[in-house]
Amino acid sequence: MSSLRKTAIALLIVLIASFTVLLSLGSEIYREMPPIPDAFTSESGQTLYSKNDILRGQLVWRSMGGHQLGSIWGHGSYVAPDWSADWLHREAEAWLNISAQNQYGKAFAELDKSQQAALEQALRDDMRRNTLFNNGDKLEVQLSATRIEAIGQVVEHYVALFGDDASMQTLREQYAMKEGTIPDLENRQQLNAFVFWSAWAAITERPGETYTYTANWPYDPQLGNTPTSDNIVWSILSIVTLIAGIGGLVWYHAAGKAHPLPEPAKEDPLFRFKPTPSQKAVGKYFITAIGLFLLQIVLGGITAHYAVEGQQFYGLPLAEILPYSVTRTWHTQLAVFWIATAWLGTGLYIAPALSGYEPKYQRLGVNVLWVALVVVVLGSMAGEWLGVQQYFSLDNNFLFGHQGYEYVDLGRVWQILLLAGLMIWLTLVTAAIRPALKLQGEMRPVIWVLYASCVAIGLFYGAGLFMGKHTNLAMAEYWRWWVVHLWVEGFFETFATSVIALLLVRLGLIRARNANAAVLFATVIFLTGGLIGTLHHLYFTGTTNSIIAWGSIFSALEVVPLALIGFEAVESYRLRHAAPWMQRYHWAIMFFVATAFWNLVGAGVLGFLINPPISLYFIQGLNTTATHGHAAFMGVYGMLGIGLMLSCLRGLTLEMPWNEKLLKGAFWSLNLGLAAMVFMSLLPMGITQFFAVIENGYWFARSPAVIHSSTVETLVWMRVFGDVIFSVGGLLLAMFLVDIVRKAMSRRTVAAIQTSTI
Repeated sequence: MSSLRKTAIALLIVLIASFTVLLSLGSEIYREMPPIPDAFTSESGQTLYSKNDILRGQLVWRSMGGHQLGSIWGHGSYVAPDWSADWLHREAEAWLNISAQNQYGKAFAELDKSQQAALEQALRDDMRRNTLFNNGDKLEVQLSATRIEAIGQVVEHYVALFGDDASMQTLREQYAMKEGTIPDLENRQQLNAFVFWSAWAAITERPGETYTYTANWPYDPQLGNTPTSDNIVWSILSIVTLIAGIGGLVWYHAAGKAHPLPEPAKEDPLFRFKPTPSQKAVGKYFITAIGLFLLQIVLGGITAHYAVEGQQFYGLPLAEILPYSVTRTWHTQLAVFWIATAWLGTGLYIAPALSGYEPKYQRLGVNVLWVALVVVVLGSMAGEWLGVQQYFSLDNNFLFGHQGYEYVDLGRVWQILLLAGLMIWLTLVTAAIRPALKLQGEMRPVIWVLYASCVAIGLFYGAGLFMGKHTNLAMAEYWRWWVVHLWVEGFFETFATSVIALLLVRLGLIRARNANAAVLFATVIFLTGGLIGTLHHLYFTGTTNSIIAWGSIFSALEVVPLALIGFEAVESYRLRHAAPWMQRYHWAIMFFVATAFWNLVGAGVLGFLINPPISLYFIQGLNTTATHGHAAFMGVYGMLGIGLMLSCLRGLTLEMPWNEKLLKGAFWSLNLGLAAMVFMSLLPMGITQFFAVIENGYWFARSPAVIHSSTVETLVWMRVFGDVIFSVGGLLLAMFLVDIVRKAMSRRTVAAIQTSTI
């Protein structure tokens, strides 16, 4: 059996085994997720919150932007608090003061240390005790009188905060909340039910265990929320796994034979292929992608500025029209949209190039899909604005407005339409690439890997549809990360690896046999950790310790192939001068080199910073997460999308001269700007918050005392330096595209004149 066949079998085994584990653990999460009781009651049987209150409160939370305004269980945005941790801290403070007054007639702060310690132990006994019981056919939780009184004080705070109470105006500005975030009083009260439930799950011990439904997250030693033994042990084992994995990969790489590169052709092999009508129609996808990219940059600057002026933009009351929850929604969603548009355009371009076949009506299909994508992008953005501004009812908001889950924010109708668009894309790619799938050439394995990744891209976005209107938050997070991790971070990367390999083979720069082996092996290595590694996002989202075990080990394996990514970068860099005509592809290859660099730094180093359970326990939802997010998402997927776009544009423009100076400026501005943004602002902010968590608890690191401290606000202002440089890169890239369009239109005009003259 050939090594290629063995690798293909290994890939199949990895896929079957990984998805078996993922689905099995998903079933476990469903069985063990934090329950939503039919009622939270007092000792006398009076109902405080019903199940319907909690479910409707979850819809209220989603309508105001959900993850885009603060976070729940550490997932969401960074300026407003984590509402679960904030509720717990406020309830604990109220409980201690109520008990101190009842027992000693003093405020808690006035007691001596022994009295405080006794009350803190009583607090832990009360709040951590699981009083869930079956009352006939109903599931109820009984709360103590002291706790109910403390909850009442927290409710008063949140009702005022999410409304327009003047006494909360300063705090709303610090949280980047608009005035009257939730105008309806009943909705604000139901929001309290949902936030309370999320806090109850974070402090209530699982039946028969000494840790909570969220594995003792958030860190709050006063409440007894400290790292579990599983958290520590599996973190150590994950580091050992990482070292062992890197050692094994280095050994394999050292033992492998170095295959000489083929002698490049004297002329560009792609220049003899004229673009087909459908390939020409793909050009608008790249123009659209860069347009969305520029809009994302603008919204990113506004969103970042809200960290210092929560309701204004340099004195302008912008939050009245574009509140933080809207600008951040659009900023994160556009990141997916513009990169996906560039990659989808690449798929539509590469399919006819591989098969040499132009299906009937292919050009029409490409144009119709482009219109559909524009409608979904603009329609979903409008729906999200209307949802956050509370123009929809809660039910209509779910359908047309804001679903509240980061990266899956768009309303259900828009979500279905986007999936339909992906199905159209898959149909178009299938029609064009089908002849190539039947060929028995050397590149057949890579072509099949490419096509399989296209199928996965088309289908796996549909995982987001498993999150219903009232899905328990633990299960909603499980399915959300199927979309974010598997769809965006998994199969898109497999698609890109295949496309780059096919491009280099077509250019005659690498041998087909080597490309087959490299792509299949890289896919096996990446998916071995990448699929089950999805679970590292779910450590503290109401899951069990088995998720920590599986997630920690396999997320460490995700980093293993990135340790040797430098070899890929060097090899790609050397290809720039393989032949004189390679100058045409110089900047496309440079963006591939940048992708490799950020894969190591952003996905590898900064990714592993937050991957081990003990690390994520303290820094989940801090700016360390944003550090990894920006460096990995833009550094890897953004740079790769630009590189793929330039590769396709080279084929579309043929002998047309490019403005290399604009591309050079764009490349260095984007990379230097991203580096400045990450290392001068986001990472120092995250480290500052890290210290705050260790010293005072998680709630403190997300409080105005830290977020609006002079140190953090200075670091926010320092981000302007990187943002400006990065923005210049985006503008230069747009100018490059405008220059290409101008030259193309000029050539068409000359050709038309010559034709009419003849």
